[in-house]
Amino acid sequence: MTNTFNNVYYIGVTSDLYSRVLEHKEKRYPTSFTSKYNCTKLVYFVFYPTIEEAIGDEKRLKKWNRDWKIKLIGDQNPKWIDLFDENL
Repeated sequence: MTNTFNNVYYIGVTSDLYSRVLEHKEKRYPTSFTSKYNCTKLVYFVFYPTIEEAIGDEKRLKKWNRDWKIKLIGDQNPKWIDLFDENL
């Protein structure tokens, strides 16, 4: 997830992507990171066969530097469109 300016990034894991993204968009948890920084745009997601694989990748990506994250997103979503509107 990112904000309108694509300069704040949130990485997370969920078993229900649609519902979780709606929670971010609706700012259901007003004190959360995504609410505080207006991260309401889904720009990258991956489905995994197991939750363990998803958590492992989440931990790995959280350690990445900013430039690597930008490249990863840009390679898959060059226009940085909100994939929620396009795919879910």
